Amino acid sequence: MEKKIVYFTKDINAENLIKIYEKLGVELPGKVGVKLSTGEPGAKGYLKADLIEPFIKKLNGTILECSTAYPGKRNTVEDHMQAAKDHGFTAIAKVDIMDAEGEIKIPVKNGKHLKYDLIGKNIEKYDSIINLAHGKGHIAGGFGANLKNQSIGIASRNGKAYIHSCGQTTDPEECWKVKYEQVDFIESMAEAATAVSEYLQENKKPIIYITVANAISVDCDCDCNQGDPVINDIGIFASLDPVANDQAFIDAIWATNEKGTKEIEERIDSREGRHILEYAESLGLGSTNYELIEI
Repeated sequence: MEKKIVYFTKDINAENLIKIYEKLGVELPGKVGVKLSTGEPGAKGYLKADLIEPFIKKLNGTILECSTAYPGKRNTVEDHMQAAKDHGFTAIAKVDIMDAEGEIKIPVKNGKHLKYDLIGKNIEKYDSIINLAHGKGHIAGGFGANLKNQSIGIASRNGKAYIHSCGQTTDPEECWKVKYEQVDFIESMAEAATAVSEYLQENKKPIIYITVANAISVDCDCDCNQGDPVINDIGIFASLDPVANDQAFIDAIWATNEKGTKEIEERIDSREGRHILEYAESLGLGSTNYELIEI
């Protein structure tokens, strides 16, 4: 099996974010959308505006997000835009809450759990997408990087409920009440991420994948009580393959030998987090077989 290329740099700064993007050698046409997490108010680990500002301005990109399914301060458009403003994002770029004007239904072709995916309607406005993830742990998924950013992240509020409930409901009020197996949730995320990839491909919208592995806590940026980092910053990963990029991030965590390494590993494996990689690969989304090229 051909190895997918994953580029990597240890030094996390604005210059290297641009440099690693350029290494991918992809021309992103038209209107560029940059999907990232704006971070729940109270969280600390979300990607900071000063780190990403030169990169986004270079591409004249628009920051993309969708409303959350859980009760918090980003589950309405008004509150979410306030959070984006408070975290410095509206000062560096336009911010588009993609499900502000509704959602579109896209097919899930080979899913065991999902029949479709619901994503923010405004994705239709963009010609190219950058999946710009922050690598960290996650209370439900074990970890969050490109695959989570493409599944839960691009899903509308109702779509998030559908993924979280493994296809049982699209109601954000009800999705937290239904019962499901943990592995089914992990697979539902992979199915949604694959559906988004296929939608973009069919509509000739190129996408690239970048993960910044800094401020690595066991909690996600969606947690208003996010804890402190448990291991040191690792670096920036970039690829045209989301599975390879997430696999490289996970392998880098397992290669650390720090006081908090067991803590982040336990969070990931207790949630069956690594299963998303092999299942996404089985769906044809990407490959776990990669070559890491340090720049």
